[in-house]
Amino acid sequence: MTPHTHEPPGNDFILGELLKNVSRSFYLTLRVLPEALRVPIGLAYLLARAADTIADTELVSPQQRLEHLLAFRVQVNHGCDSESLIRIESSFSRHQRDSHERTLLNSLRPALELTHALSPADRAEVRAVVTTLTTGMEFDLLTFPLESSGQIAALKNIGELDHYTFLVAGCVGEFWTKMTAVHTPALHEWNIFEMSQTGIRFGKALQLTNVLRDCAKDLRIGRCYLPLDLLNEAGLTPADLLKPGNAARARPILVNLLHVALRHFAAAEDYILAIPPTCGRLRLACLWPVLIGLSTLKKIAENPDWLNPERPSKVTRGYVKRTLALSLPVVGSDTLIRMWIDTLLRGVEEKL
Repeated sequence: MTPHTHEPPGNDFILGELLKNVSRSFYLTLRVLPEALRVPIGLAYLLARAADTIADTELVSPQQRLEHLLAFRVQVNHGCDSESLIRIESSFSRHQRDSHERTLLNSLRPALELTHALSPADRAEVRAVVTTLTTGMEFDLLTFPLESSGQIAALKNIGELDHYTFLVAGCVGEFWTKMTAVHTPALHEWNIFEMSQTGIRFGKALQLTNVLRDCAKDLRIGRCYLPLDLLNEAGLTPADLLKPGNAARARPILVNLLHVALRHFAAAEDYILAIPPTCGRLRLACLWPVLIGLSTLKKIAENPDWLNPERPSKVTRGYVKRTLALSLPVVGSDTLIRMWIDTLLRGVEEKL
């Protein structure tokens, strides 16, 4: 008997309940987008999330994860192959503690079929961004040791970190720019190349925030995204970051990368203000992650124990809800948006 004894999920479920269950906070952003953008961007998110589940399933060996990740990439780009999808599902579904992740892996065929049914232009962009994102996941699997090995590997230099943030997030800013420009008449005058470059920096800002926020947790599964060139300058090794009391010694690295993130967020501010005020939904979808990201950076900057996994630097759900509510009357005003973001930028800088 094959693993496919269940009824395949319908399209409404794929882009509705399933997307909501696996996308967490991104679902809020997706729901506020203009309708024409929800399907291609939602499908790109689902495919990337499925690939991430394949890459992060610790109970499967890194070699097997890589093989299936590359096979999944082929499925995204060239069409559904039943045998390959069955192998992915049978190899990974049973290892998922989260029932929604299992459902996602059981829904690969309809998600891929929806992707292949997109317009040629949209399909090409979804395939391109998922290919780049899976290249970032491939990089992780080839660079870092098995999570339970007790070993740690680090990125070589800040240039490699910059490239990594492009692979796993900057490319999303580029994809987002192309998709919104095509599907939003008010953006047809955009210089796509220039705005894509700004969109890439937008994505890098958000990913660098994630890197710094999750640093302590990543170190404990052998992944040090703080580059060796900065560690060497501070007289530290990746293993030193696990020792209590070294957060202060490593703070110059944190400050350096916070400055990089702030420069990217300044570009993200320009990106938001390039969206006409009449495109309120699109502005909100871009404004929310910037407001939450900068607030997270401030939490990181003022946390003296930022390398302690017991002291995470996260904003509260209440703060997020208040931010979303307060953004509604602000979104149409360039002046108010700039004042809000600039205040948050200065708030982080004051902690450095």
